[in-house]
Amino acid sequence: MISQALNDRLTLTGPGTPAGRVMRHYWMPAALSDELLGARPVVPVTLLGERLVLFRDEAGELGLIDRHCPHRGADLAYGRLEDCGLRCPFHGWHFDRTGQCVEQPGEPEGSRMHERIRATAYPVTEHAGVIWAYMGDGAPPPLPDLDCFRAPGTHVFAFKGLWECNWLQALEVGIDPAHASFLHRFLQDEDPADGYGKQFRDGVEGAAEIPMTKLLRDHPRPEIMVDDTPYGLSLTALRHLPDGRTHVRVTNQVFPCAIVIPMSREMTITQWHVPVDDSRCYWFSLFTSFRAPVDKVRMREQRLAEHHLPSYRPKKNRTNDYGYDPEEQGRETYTGMGLDINVHDQWAVEGMGAIQDRTKEHLASTDKGIVANRRALRAAMDAVEAGEAPPPSHGPGIAGPISLDTIAPAGADWAEAARQADRARRAACPWDATVPA
Repeated sequence: MISQALNDRLTLTGPGTPAGRVMRHYWMPAALSDELLGARPVVPVTLLGERLVLFRDEAGELGLIDRHCPHRGADLAYGRLEDCGLRCPFHGWHFDRTGQCVEQPGEPEGSRMHERIRATAYPVTEHAGVIWAYMGDGAPPPLPDLDCFRAPGTHVFAFKGLWECNWLQALEVGIDPAHASFLHRFLQDEDPADGYGKQFRDGVEGAAEIPMTKLLRDHPRPEIMVDDTPYGLSLTALRHLPDGRTHVRVTNQVFPCAIVIPMSREMTITQWHVPVDDSRCYWFSLFTSFRAPVDKVRMREQRLAEHHLPSYRPKKNRTNDYGYDPEEQGRETYTGMGLDINVHDQWAVEGMGAIQDRTKEHLASTDKGIVANRRALRAAMDAVEAGEAPPPSHGPGIAGPISLDTIAPAGADWAEAARQADRARRAACPWDATVPA
């Protein structure tokens, strides 16, 4: 249990809050590139509690500025996209992508008032199918050299989804290696051939005869280790098999709000849990293939079938009880909420309330990753308040990381087995996936 004051400190991310100040030191995903594909590439964005508008001008350049006109607060999400900027329909004030007001057509001829008017604007960049925003002070840092950023566009697919809860509880489900044996338990194993683009449907590297669903179901008490890394945390879950072999699953937390998890033998998922405001967040997932190009059409169809546009809110949600079916719960899945594990996670974290009341929680031995991450977040907030940069950085030296499922032979060093499996996967990769030593 923690105090309410500490819970607020960890969860609230609006301007001036301790956690919000930390997050503004890092690039945050603001929108999918797909959202700007229409005839009018303008979308409203709420990020870290700030209402903004994102647009692509006629020159193809991106702008992210305050959603409210600094004249009298009109909504620029309905602005006229023209002359390489947005024009407010209320009085015609025109803003370029830097937020500078460049014209006030209703003011007297020769007025230079517009030179003193600038809307809040943030740097943006586009990479891996996502538009990223930097909302901090000074020059933005480089993007980290993660696999999802190093892979060519053909081998990365991006998507997002809205969860109606605070970002921290959404992140914490991803650094909880024990929950998969229960929340994502399948009472029947699917054919791995039907598992493309679906987590936990594949066999395990080094033990193709063991479906991942069976392994999780049969071994619900993993041995969990958490290690500090330059990028955040590495979490290893060991499941010891009766024949002496060990299943090794390595996942990661990339500070402050991302995870890197294995999806299948050939894919990883790098997922950000980004605050919209204190009671909603988006997960942005980058699916990275180490083998064949990603079948983006198939993966997009799979996910669009589960989400409403343009909000990206899941079709299964609290208004329809997440599709809960008690008969299914008895025969097919542990939750009774279908086969999409995103829905399982969504139910778990939304059911905690808009912001989880951690004054009532009782952490257990399997929650050591959650404890370590909260300590790191507290240390980062303390550093920022002391005028220092928050660790860890997102510099180009941050590469990889290892994220996989594999089987270590009986008597073998499981850590070396994981490194060997990662090296083998990267050596066979059609793009340069080499991680510097």
